[in-house]
Amino acid sequence: MTHLPAKAARVLVTGGAGYIGSHCCKALSRAGMVPVVYDNLSRGHADAVRWGPLVKGDMRDGDRLAQVLKEERIDAVIHFAAFAYVGESVQEPQMYYDNNVGGMIALLGAMQREGVKTLVFSSSCATYGVPDRVPIDETMAQAPINPYGRSKLICEWMMEDAASAWGLNYAALRYFNAAGSDPEFELSERHDPETHLIPLALMAAQGTGAPLQVFGTDYPTPDGTCVRDYIHVSDLARAHVLALDALRGGAGPLKLNLGTGTGTSVQEILDAVERVTGHAVPHQNSPRRAGDPPELVANPGHAREVLGFEARWTNIDEIVGHAAPWFMEAPKVAQG
Repeated sequence: MTHLPAKAARVLVTGGAGYIGSHCCKALSRAGMVPVVYDNLSRGHADAVRWGPLVKGDMRDGDRLAQVLKEERIDAVIHFAAFAYVGESVQEPQMYYDNNVGGMIALLGAMQREGVKTLVFSSSCATYGVPDRVPIDETMAQAPINPYGRSKLICEWMMEDAASAWGLNYAALRYFNAAGSDPEFELSERHDPETHLIPLALMAAQGTGAPLQVFGTDYPTPDGTCVRDYIHVSDLARAHVLALDALRGGAGPLKLNLGTGTGTSVQEILDAVERVTGHAVPHQNSPRRAGDPPELVANPGHAREVLGFEARWTNIDEIVGHAAPWFMEAPKVAQG
């Protein structure tokens, strides 16, 4: 008797030309699935799309999304495409609601129309706002304090309602501070403007960027600087694959925090950059930014219980070391 191989799942990855999305595409491919990227390339990079086709399109174009779901024979969706700058969201709230919420409206409509009922959503710890305690677990109240966080929470509500209305099965993955780059150096972090701490610190150390602004040195933390939970982008990518596998196996809906459970201060990041690069990080101490909690650290226990997920890259020097080559002046290989 001849046994035919199981059909490889085809997964639409919205925003798959971006930082986390491109790493997820690599992880999907390694897991034997076919990632089909849907991206308008406004903030992503075509050269980061290497493990499946790229379809250009706007997230708010429901007809285009439905067409792609049908023509590409999509089995499930992982939805990354969103604007994700907190400061920008405060200055341009309508743009964030239009893009982030409008994109989810169009996506859910297209999925319902084409009968695709499996969705993994890139949510955020920003939905919790300023927590009452740390570490943060999934039972804590979601009270976002900026339009970015609110747009993500609205999308979670929309998925919950779609689950009740027409059977959507979803995972909302609320992750903490994405950091690092592909350990095999095929992909990197590229944002314009760059707002993430580790790239900014690396550029300052290399002299290719301005001195780093350290916002607040008087927080009630061991060294006075903010503490955050930095999770390696490749760990995040793997968690999305595990969540998709769980949904396809009948689990869900899922609402999970993704983090390491360990906090690292801004000063500890500066120390790690100096150890990795051999250069001190020029920096200026500035007043606190409004709305910055002293400490944001995940309780990753639920993701460990449900998905069997634990972060592999937890040493901050390793995380910085994977990012560092992309910000050095030496010639670089093709970036993603």
